[in-house]
Amino acid sequence: MLNPPVRCGTVIRMERFKELSAEIDGLRKKRNAVILAHNYQRGEVQDVADHCGDSLALSQIAAESPADVIVFCGVHFMAESAAILAPRKTVLLPNPDAGCPMADMITAEKLREKKKEMPGVPVVCYVNSSADVKAESDICCTSANAVRVVESLAQDTVYMVPDMNLSQYVAARTKKKLSWWKGFCPTHQLLTAKEVAAAKAQHPGAPFVAHPECPPDVLALADDIRSTSGMYEFARKGAAKTILVGTEMGILHRLKKENPDKEFILVSNCLICPNMKITTLEDVRDALLHNRHVIRVEEPALSRARTALERMLAVPRD
Repeated sequence: MLNPPVRCGTVIRMERFKELSAEIDGLRKKRNAVILAHNYQRGEVQDVADHCGDSLALSQIAAESPADVIVFCGVHFMAESAAILAPRKTVLLPNPDAGCPMADMITAEKLREKKKEMPGVPVVCYVNSSADVKAESDICCTSANAVRVVESLAQDTVYMVPDMNLSQYVAARTKKKLSWWKGFCPTHQLLTAKEVAAAKAQHPGAPFVAHPECPPDVLALADDIRSTSGMYEFARKGAAKTILVGTEMGILHRLKKENPDKEFILVSNCLICPNMKITTLEDVRDALLHNRHVIRVEEPALSRARTALERMLAVPRD
């Protein structure tokens, strides 16, 4: 580890980190468990995980893993996706209060009502949504493959849920007619073009890479627009020594570890998701110790949501 683990702005004592890490490692082996951590999790949680990544990649790892227990350090919809793709495994969400405001902005009932207004129009559902909403959708997408998913559909008119910013990003890159639900990620939505312009002025020549969940006027200032996994690739392969980052601060932990010779600058102090920071090492340990908190997706939502995810996975990659 390059730096002491950071706990929401404070440094956790190294002795305590080692103690908890040892406990977690022993429980992981005892229960044949795999620990997955989203890229926005606390650095200390990422450091004890077997795999770090975006929500879908981690769910795919869960499905393919020989482990009996999946500890998903993320938010509720992510653990649900793992439970959908790995229904025979025990999926644990270390902190049950780790939710997603954007996912909560639409419900299956609201989507069913909307579908009545547009018969025959396929619904593309961002994976950042509940299992019930996925079950009401025709196909899922991620921030990395949203354009390809929309282009894969035979219909010329498409409806997207729940992120209006991702939807507008896709609309600018396809000839299909798109409309969308007016949901958003509160963390990315707070980022302003004024803040980005100020950061660019302070660091002339440094590329600004933004997540497509950011508002359109922010994306208009971006030198590149990437998912979290795409940002790691951008940093690794690019020549720039200073990079301006437009997504949740948790991504900085791995960016700095993988690229110690480069500087990463968060363009705004608002880019902190409290839901992603709520999970602690104590939560991870207790999840394994007490088998808490089990996430299940029941039928018929399970099969229907899995179909939407599998349709997405069948879309050819670039």
